[in-house]
Amino acid sequence: MSFGFSTLYISLVILLPISALLLYVSGMSWDQYWFAITDARVLQSYKITIQGAFYSTIIVTFIGFLLAWIVTRYNFPGRRLIDSLVDLPFALPTSVAGITLSALFIPSGWLGQWFELFGIKISYAFPGIVVAMIFTSLPFIVRSVQPVLEDMEKELEEAALMLGANKWQIFWRVILPTLIPALITGSSQAFIRSLGEFGAVIMIAGNIPFETEVTSLMLFVRLQEYNYPAAAAIASVVLLASLILLFLLQIVQGRFFKKA
Repeated sequence: MSFGFSTLYISLVILLPISALLLYVSGMSWDQYWFAITDARVLQSYKITIQGAFYSTIIVTFIGFLLAWIVTRYNFPGRRLIDSLVDLPFALPTSVAGITLSALFIPSGWLGQWFELFGIKISYAFPGIVVAMIFTSLPFIVRSVQPVLEDMEKELEEAALMLGANKWQIFWRVILPTLIPALITGSSQAFIRSLGEFGAVIMIAGNIPFETEVTSLMLFVRLQEYNYPAAAAIASVVLLASLILLFLLQIVQGRFFKKA
């Protein structure tokens, strides 16, 4: 029964929409499809999206790892509150997050005024895209690394300490190698999540053509233009990229777990 329910769920929620999308795209000629996905404005949106996802993944990997380490290794007042706030991006509508971030980082905002002193513009500029992607992808890093840190055997660190290793050696040679699979998983999921981010990004990016337009926004633009075939074509590119990345992630995870 459980297998049947799972198959039905996957078919209705995942396979059916994907099939409908591919069926819609199949009605286009190759020239129409190629023109839709290689339009200059669309190509620039690919570049902006990938750059934003790349930079945000690097930053959020460091922040998420540090946050998971602090929450796991230290006891302090407010620890449970911080731990619960990590999942806020999952519960909060992304559009609300985007509006809030935009208000915080405008030149007159609570945080934006300090960046304005150095001539750095966050809201309605490319850095705003990175900030929005960091916010929405943070839980993937923390929730991937945190269980591994909690289950890590203390005896390994104690043995290394007794053998004369200092704290940095213990971290680099004992702790970090154990965390690499979790870091790869969390970072990959964060990157894939950032590629498809919409609500938070459009509220803070400014949506300037060729400057701050992401691919998910181009889908919305084509829908507003009633150009449904072009929207479906762009969506198929995003879908294909996500599936390839997920497939590669499974391969990498399998190799690491086999070595472990």
